[in-house]
Amino acid sequence: MNPRKRHPGTLVATLMMAAIVLTLAMANGLRAIQDPPSPQAPAPPHRDLTLEQRADIFMARKSYADAADYYYRALKQASFKNPALWNKMGIAFQQENKFHSARQAYTKATRVDPNFAEAWNNLGTVYFMVNKYGKSVSYYQRAITLKSEAASFHLNLGTSYYHLKKFDQAVEEYRTALGIDPKVAVRQSAVGTAIHTGGADPEFYFYMAKAYASIGNAEDAVRYLRRALEDGYDGSKQIDEDPEFKKISQYPAYIELRRNPPVAIKN
Repeated sequence: MNPRKRHPGTLVATLMMAAIVLTLAMANGLRAIQDPPSPQAPAPPHRDLTLEQRADIFMARKSYADAADYYYRALKQASFKNPALWNKMGIAFQQENKFHSARQAYTKATRVDPNFAEAWNNLGTVYFMVNKYGKSVSYYQRAITLKSEAASFHLNLGTSYYHLKKFDQAVEEYRTALGIDPKVAVRQSAVGTAIHTGGADPEFYFYMAKAYASIGNAEDAVRYLRRALEDGYDGSKQIDEDPEFKKISQYPAYIELRRNPPVAIKN
């Protein structure tokens, strides 16, 4: 017998097996399309997290109402004697524009610890947000008395002076803030300190540029000055005659900006 020739029964069995395998493969493929694997369920929260840590997670997720709730639970657990928790709860309220509740929380923090500089600063930000700039100044000054090396406190105080049209004092505080931390104006607010620089008009950017120029930071000075001009600042003579800008008058980007100022962007 020729070994290459297969018995008919063997051939049929082989074909039947191949058909079964093919059918199973097609069925499994169809099932995979119809019933895709479910995504892996998220891991449950760690059971060992403290109430404060849970609140911090809600803050990071911008779930401020939940954060305030958990900070309150943590405060209750601490017999309401933890100033840092009062301060954090105030920030949670402030993020929701609940300024009265925020002010109460910050005030509680200062009563528990009168030397808690961040809480005094944050009280200033609450009054700043409701346009009580004169009152915010006193709280910022109190915070600076307790912690003079905090750049954000000086930045906040400068912005309140700016809104009170005390421009020289504003620039002086901006200069101090930038001398401590050159990037303070662009940093995110920390959990413990609220920062409000909101000038958002051409003059604000002009005075920020002036402050940067005063400490010799030509790059940021030009960046803020360009923004002031783009937003419609109209004071070319004032710029050219300002002694602070003369300090960076040989900087190539400043020379180019003055030669080819941007066209104001109309809102």
